[in-house]
Amino acid sequence: MHAALKRPTDGQDKPQGAQDERAEAKPIETKVPARLDALGWSRFHTLIIAALGITWILDGLEVTFAGLISGALKKDLGFSDSEIGLGSSCYLAGAVIGALGFGWATDRLGRRVLFFVTLGLYLCATAATAFSWNIESFCLFRFLTGAGIGGEYSAVNSTIQEFIPARYRGRTDLAVNGSFWIGGAIGAAASIVLLDAAIVPLHYGWRSVFFIGAILSIGIIFLRAFIPESPRWLVIHGREREAEAIMGDIESHVEAHGGATPTIAALKPMTIQARSHTPLSVVFSTIFVKNRARAVVGLSLMVAQAFFYNAIFFTVALVLETFYHVAIKNVGLYLLPFALGNVMGPILLGPLFDRIGRKPMIAATYAMSGVLLAVSGWLFAQGLLTATHQIIAWAAIFFFASSAAGAAYLTVSETFPVEIRALAIAVFYALGTGIGGVVAPFTFGALIETGNRWSLFYGYLFAAALMLGAAVVEAIWGVAAEGKSLEEISTPLSAG
Repeated sequence: MHAALKRPTDGQDKPQGAQDERAEAKPIETKVPARLDALGWSRFHTLIIAALGITWILDGLEVTFAGLISGALKKDLGFSDSEIGLGSSCYLAGAVIGALGFGWATDRLGRRVLFFVTLGLYLCATAATAFSWNIESFCLFRFLTGAGIGGEYSAVNSTIQEFIPARYRGRTDLAVNGSFWIGGAIGAAASIVLLDAAIVPLHYGWRSVFFIGAILSIGIIFLRAFIPESPRWLVIHGREREAEAIMGDIESHVEAHGGATPTIAALKPMTIQARSHTPLSVVFSTIFVKNRARAVVGLSLMVAQAFFYNAIFFTVALVLETFYHVAIKNVGLYLLPFALGNVMGPILLGPLFDRIGRKPMIAATYAMSGVLLAVSGWLFAQGLLTATHQIIAWAAIFFFASSAAGAAYLTVSETFPVEIRALAIAVFYALGTGIGGVVAPFTFGALIETGNRWSLFYGYLFAAALMLGAAVVEAIWGVAAEGKSLEEISTPLSAG
């Protein structure tokens, strides 16, 4: 790999304050965004996806483990169903706080610094979870783990968006988000062995699963060392020389591996009035006043998918154990085909988000998810499904729902200006997870604890209604962003 990509420039040769003051004093004419969008796909882009997309695999591991170890936690630490739901809610609450705090820092300090900090926090916290001794310690470590993952969403989503050429952005973003289920499959496969008391004692089995994510994180830290700072972020912050140097290195690397690079002279430049930071008052007025229609769309999509997803997936093991009497050690077997359906959805449907368009595909995937959950929920309430039927139904639902969830992140990350992209992702992730996600695991845990199928059905029906409502909002106010550069979709605040 090219030397500059091995040792990215961090711009520490001159004081940051001096750079920012000089940056705010003069406009910059740049072709960096156009050059990034004109690149052909190369090994560099694959590296970006591999090194940064691991976030969703880690989240998939965490969520799968949280769902699968419920029976073990009840036996080993004496947790109730409600306490298990509380632990999941603490993980999501941590993700909300982490997304907001690290999202602000990502826009202020840079993408590259933060995706090391957030991964480090995740690594330490998930390993600490293995040493939990009561509900308080478990909830604390789950909160900190969630904070790391939430911060990853902000730093990583913004970085991927800013490196991937416009014509590949939709399918790539959905495929990356869909890799969550690769983590789910790894977690499910590992649980078959680790949660089988005949192989690993119960007390150690559920604890050992948390070390898998920590081990993966150690390896990915070294891989991320090759990822440079976002040239788009550097230009916005007046560090155009660094941006140009990194851009040149990327183009050289692409050419060296047979990829296409643009004729720079033919590209249209844009003028940037660089700034050191964007005040929070400007961030929120830009999101909720200037772009209020986009804010409504983003919030609707995020709330609906967060409630829908967390209501079902955090309680899969509880449903299988309570209503179908599936043994703890066998729950992972049921999740493998479920995870496969979730991975295949974004892979097969993702290209259509670039070809057919964002609005029709987002509306369609949200609507299909809602309708299928309502129908399968009614069949569940009637007692017409076996455990196998239930998993097949969930796999069909999430074939569409995994694409819908990925599209929510795609929407909020590409429809707001580059200066506030990470914090915008964080705000909508926080609001969506806080409103739609945090309450879902605890609420559905309590519904399952009643043992009443119809009570759980009404919860499913509410989740389905949220998805259908979001589909309508997208169909009316959604943004046709397919094939457009990020700067065309949303003009930078600093554009001249």
